Order: sequence, then C-alpha cells, then structure tokens
Amino acid sequence: MAALASLARRDIRPPHVSSVFADEFAETIGDLAVAVLVDEATLSPKPGLVDARGNGAHADMSLSLMIASAHSLHDGFVEMARAGQQARRIDVALRERLGALGRDAEATMLRATGGINTHRGAIWALGLLAGAAGWLGNTRNVNAVARMAAVIARLPDRHRPLHTGNKGELARAAYGVGGAREQAEAGFPHVLDIGLPALREARGRGDAEPTAQVNALLAIMARLDDTCVLARAGRTGLADVQAGAEAVLDAGGIGTLAGRRRLHDLEATMQARHASPGGSADLLAATLFLDRLCAVQSGED
Repeated sequence: MAALASLARRDIRPPHVSSVFADEFAETIGDLAVAVLVDEATLSPKPGLVDARGNGAHADMSLSLMIASAHSLHDGFVEMARAGQQARRIDVALRERLGALGRDAEATMLRATGGINTHRGAIWALGLLAGAAGWLGNTRNVNAVARMAAVIARLPDRHRPLHTGNKGELARAAYGVGGAREQAEAGFPHVLDIGLPALREARGRGDAEPTAQVNALLAIMARLDDTCVLARAGRTGLADVQAGAEAVLDAGGIGTLAGRRRLHDLEATMQARHASPGGSADLLAATLFLDRLCAVQSGED
C-alpha cells in the first residue's frame, strides 16, 4: 500500500498506452461493470435480495428494475474509467472528478428507477475500481486495482455532501460501523480476503458457477457488518443473518442438501425481519468485477 501511495503522489502515469486502446478499455470496463450488476441481480437464490425468483425483502423493487438500473449506469462507469486514464496522478482532482461522476450516475439511476435506490452502493464501489483500473492500465493484478481504489477513496472531496440521510449513513452513525466508505478506504478487504477466495474455493470443489457465486455472497454476509441489514433489523438481526449465512457454509454451501436446508432457514429468518443484505450484494458485484478484470485485460474475455 505504501508503494502504491508513493507512486500515486508522483507526477507520472503508468506506461503510456495508445488512445485507441484507452478508449476501448474504458468501454470494456463500463461493459464489465454493467455485466456484473446484471449477473448479481439475476443470481439465485439470494436471501433477502431481488433475484430471478422474486423481490426478496424489497416491496419497491423488481428484477426488471434492477436490470434497467444497471444498464443506465454504463456511460457513468465508462467516464469514471476515462477519468482514471486521463489523470497524471492520483490526487484530489481525480477524487473530486470521480465523486462528481458518481453523483451524476446516481442521478441517472434515480431517473431510470423512478427515485428508487437500486445501486447507490455499487456506484461507489465499482466507480472507484473503474477509476483505479483506468489509471493503472493493462494490469492483471487485481490486488493493485483494489489498493489503488483505496488510495483514491481516502482523498478528500470538497463537494461531497456532509449528510445524505441515506439509510446506510444513518446505520453507520447509529451502530458505529464503517460501511461502504470504510470498505473502500481499506482496499475492499471483504472482497480480496473473503469474496474472491470463497468464489475460487467453491469453483475448485466443483460447484457450478451460480452456486459458487451464491456461496461467495454468503461468505461476505457471514463477516460483513452490513448497514442495509442493520438499518432494517438492528444488531440482533445482523447477528442472526451472519450466523445463518455461516450455517449454510458450514453445511457445505448451497450445493449440498444440508446447505440448501440451512439456506431455507436463513431466508425465513430474513423474511420475518424484512432484512436485505444490500451491502453484501454490492461487495459481491465488486468481487465479480475484479474476478473478471484479469481475464478482460489479458485478452481472455
């Protein structure tokens, strides 16, 4: 982290790439960000979340709305990647540019959804990763992308609203947890240390890809102080969700009969509390983004 921060402070860029490649790469990052949001939305079965089966704990959301929201964000993610590409260094100017683009993307999302917050947390996480990936260029080191995103996230943005009134912000204040901001500033530890290893472990034991992705989501849910769950169900509800997700994994994940039974129990618990792990879903999208970024950049996708 110290080495990346030192690099970012210097008035240099990563090795030069052609403008044609840069334009194509920014578009590719936008395509990838939208793809992982669509895949996260359609992935089933996800406890408490909108998926192909239904609306989970969200009376105001649907799968079609989530997909429309994801597609509305494409140009915003492309511009965030370009902002990273065009910056000479990682500094306040880039942080504020990404912040402005993120707020524009949020406004676009709200227009597309009729005012419903479908992807605010994902805009924050994927926007930072898109900007970092754009700045770093054709790197295959996803750890470097996440850490560079952290360098950006820790910089001040003079134009960031001090108070938004969002449920996540209120939960952070009420329960003393870090939320999405702390995740980004720490380099997305629940992505690098939990989500990606769980995804790859599940694949390694032969789980089908959707099963592996749900198990990765459950691994994140079991460890994350999810502000969406806290806002809806409080500390006790969060503890129940974390324990229930862990129970599914301890039973072998959803690829086993015992794991599916534990998942049914978890879903019943979450339905009773109207709990939705929206923060975990955002980090699953970030997990899928970094997982696929290596393949995209190496020409394998």
